[in-house]
Amino acid sequence: MRSLQILVVDDDDADALMISEALAAADTMANVERVADGREALDYLRREGAYAQASRPDLILLDLNMPRMDGRETLAAIKSDDGLKAIPVVILTTSGAAPDIASSYQHRANAYVTKPFGLDDFESTVRQINRFYREVATLPGPSEA
Repeated sequence: MRSLQILVVDDDDADALMISEALAAADTMANVERVADGREALDYLRREGAYAQASRPDLILLDLNMPRMDGRETLAAIKSDDGLKAIPVVILTTSGAAPDIASSYQHRANAYVTKPFGLDDFESTVRQINRFYREVATLPGPSEA
């Protein structure tokens, strides 16, 4: 089973660290990269500037509430870009607001997950997302995405 390339787009250092630690603790094969906002994410995905050598992610975990370019704008940009739209995007955010959920799916999010507050629940949720995309879902290959 190959390792997943996961891009975490989250401005919260603690949440980004918990995601990385949850994946490491699960003994899964995942390479995790992190950027702090939507502008940085688009630079990474388009391999621009400092990200010219970036790996194409198999999965994006995207927070909604970030500075400069938030997750809503980032999701819309990813899903309207023919070169990026096949990459699965899971919204992983603290917001459980119905308008955020509806808007995310309208902009073609592949899933919407509200971040649990407890550390154990948070880690379990991240591991379940990883397990689903690594073991259950069939992802496009690099030439198909």
